[in-house]
Amino acid sequence: MWGHHMRFCSKATLNKWSVVFLVPWAAACTSVAPGMHYQSSGLNSSSTDAASGGPEAANAMLKPITPQLVKSERELREKQVSQDISKLLGKAVAYTIDPGDVLSIVVWDHPELSNAATTSAWGQVGPGADASTAAATAPPSGFMVDHEGMIQFPYAGQIKVAGLTQDQARNLLASKLSRYLKQPRVTLRVQSYRSKRVYVDGEVKNPGLQAINDIPMTLVEAINRSGGVLPTGDQSQVVVNRNGTNYYINLPQLVQRGVNPASILLMNGDVVRVRSRDESKVFVSGEVVSPRALPMHNGRLTLNEALGESGGINPTSGDGSQIYVVRRNGADQVVYQLDGRSPGALAMAEGFELNPKDVVFVAATPLANWHRAISLLLPGALSSAVGAVTPATRP
Repeated sequence: MWGHHMRFCSKATLNKWSVVFLVPWAAACTSVAPGMHYQSSGLNSSSTDAASGGPEAANAMLKPITPQLVKSERELREKQVSQDISKLLGKAVAYTIDPGDVLSIVVWDHPELSNAATTSAWGQVGPGADASTAAATAPPSGFMVDHEGMIQFPYAGQIKVAGLTQDQARNLLASKLSRYLKQPRVTLRVQSYRSKRVYVDGEVKNPGLQAINDIPMTLVEAINRSGGVLPTGDQSQVVVNRNGTNYYINLPQLVQRGVNPASILLMNGDVVRVRSRDESKVFVSGEVVSPRALPMHNGRLTLNEALGESGGINPTSGDGSQIYVVRRNGADQVVYQLDGRSPGALAMAEGFELNPKDVVFVAATPLANWHRAISLLLPGALSSAVGAVTPATRP
């Protein structure tokens, strides 16, 4: 009789008693369920305590995202002093001749003094020579400025033209020739610009050397000559290196502040690098549809855009009241929390701008944490318990 009773209990009563003992025990397990929990002392993540050295290592300052906070953050960004680039600003000046340039000089009514006569004399390589041989043996047409900044011209002798503009060099040569010629008329221009160069690197279509010519070499001019910024380039992360000093330039921000980027003049030896958007990313994790690393759009990305590009909050496991933004601020870290269920949450998320390397984390609901804890500790226990309290359907 007792054995029969035990067999009966094992089929019906025992399942009910298992549920009675399992539910309170499972409820107690929710206190150690994996996930992020806010405590009065700060923010604590029970899943990372051991790896980070204990609960105290994971504590951080928690700030709720409110309209007042969004306003103060916006004002702080506007007042934030960027790097001083006044040394890069200037007005366009006339091109000055330097060693390595090739000049074209023509004295009117005196063709024997022009560089055409010099070229034809050097081009005589003998009968039967083809045009390619003559072109290979002929020197470059024009007068090259030597390393001392000098040129040699008939009757005028050696003339130092380095540091002079084209007009100044022409007037100087005309004054030298006036000793031998009556009112000489001289045309002088730079034929080949070879003395000044800048290097453009990074996310541009055609990186490489760009020669500085009579058109002022501004930052915008250098980028346009290189084919423009690629879609993968970040216009807010343009670096100009001059004499070993890096100047970080945010082109959209300059335009917004009324500063014309064309006023940034480049000098010989400057290096311009356009960084990739992949170097400034925001990481979205937790209970979103598609966790991923998102590149910023020219240095700007809002919390609303980050959540939208990640597919939004997971409707089955995400807790809209626990949206966190983890930001490293020097040696400290600040955690911002947004309650997505509050009125105006979307407006606050759109106004809250993220910084590079920010981490956006959406916590799971208590029910999702409880389910995961039970599934990890007792695989299949939750489904068995639900099956025990669910009345069986009979045909």
